[in-house]
Amino acid sequence: MRRTLLFLLAVVMLAGAAVFPTSAEKTTITMLSTSGPTLDAIEAVAAEIEEKLGIALEVELRPDGPEGVNFVRARLAAGEMADLCLFNSGALLSTLNPAENFVDLTDMPYMDTFSETYKETVTVDGRIYGVPIGSSSAGGWLYNKKVYEELGLTVPHTWAELMENCEKVKEAGKVAVIASFSNLWTSQLILLGDFYNVQLANPNFAADYNVNKAKYATDPAAFRAFEKMREVRDRGFFNEDYNTNTYDYALQMLVEGTGVHYPMLTSALTNIYKNYGREAVDNIGVFGQPGDDAENHGLTVWLPSSFYVYKKNDNVDAALEWINYYLSPEAREIFSSHVLPDGPYVIDGAELPDDAYAGVKEMVPYFEQGRTSPALEFLTAVKGPNSAALCVETMGGTRGAEECAELYDADIEKQAKQLGLPGWD
Repeated sequence: MRRTLLFLLAVVMLAGAAVFPTSAEKTTITMLSTSGPTLDAIEAVAAEIEEKLGIALEVELRPDGPEGVNFVRARLAAGEMADLCLFNSGALLSTLNPAENFVDLTDMPYMDTFSETYKETVTVDGRIYGVPIGSSSAGGWLYNKKVYEELGLTVPHTWAELMENCEKVKEAGKVAVIASFSNLWTSQLILLGDFYNVQLANPNFAADYNVNKAKYATDPAAFRAFEKMREVRDRGFFNEDYNTNTYDYALQMLVEGTGVHYPMLTSALTNIYKNYGREAVDNIGVFGQPGDDAENHGLTVWLPSSFYVYKKNDNVDAALEWINYYLSPEAREIFSSHVLPDGPYVIDGAELPDDAYAGVKEMVPYFEQGRTSPALEFLTAVKGPNSAALCVETMGGTRGAEECAELYDADIEKQAKQLGLPGWD
């Protein structure tokens, strides 16, 4: 396997993979991807595929975030996409014109093994285009289990119970809710992680929101997220240095027990494992952000990114064969030996490894009992660019919850009009 780094300089995109000679007995396919631990696991599987099937993988790296999305769009527009494109699942897929660019996988036999929740995020106009690269993750509350035991606390199943737990933590002289707004993106988890509760109260919210028929400021269930952010602030549950604290130090606080709760993506468990070891990560539990119904305590889920097969190159058959092996139990075992899952897998029969993080094992009942919802960003293409800043203003007390929700809706409207989405004229 080979990696070719593609640099993005100012507004000039220089694309293209270096060409290496390959054995006459082998086929080489290309993949456009971001870097990171998941890529290392993919490459470990690719080495096995090369040995077993004679299909080599050449990896081209692209930027993360919005720059990466624009990079993918530019490559597709130029007709220069790699054989495999690793890209987001969810609403952003529809912006890539998948019917024009990617192979329709709807009738592949393995589709019956994918969870319905996942398939929903890679379906456009009734056709399915994606294959999951790894596990799910979630936006929930990470908590220190030893401190919970010391203080006699149990996992809360309503928001009121969570606030009671936070009050007891505060009385014990510890930080009840860790905040790390120096890394601005981390400010959004109370808002984003509340979507299960929004969907529970209003099952049509995502569809209505996407066409300008629902608003955070006026939908009572959606507005609760802003009220929750403000309540945590008003009750003094944050660390005093919430504006300057960093994500890395927030994880240290959680591990050491000086802070007890951290609203965060469960991908943080991998960071904790790498930096603090097995004992530390298994002391961190996970629960979904509670709503007001103790009998329906759910979890907001982030679905894995996906492989998409570019239909305009000559290696479609080899790419499909590669994917077929990637989905096999043998490949999954190799994958999980290189990166532990941040949540349950979305493929039937893909069990968590025995050494899965304890917090991930706590997530399983939510999935088994059907108490999950995809995060809103997987169901709609509109998410305001100022989301994180408005969350900070809500929790920092700069503005009231009502004003921040109204500004959030205005930010969404501006973006939706820029995208030319229907219903936003």
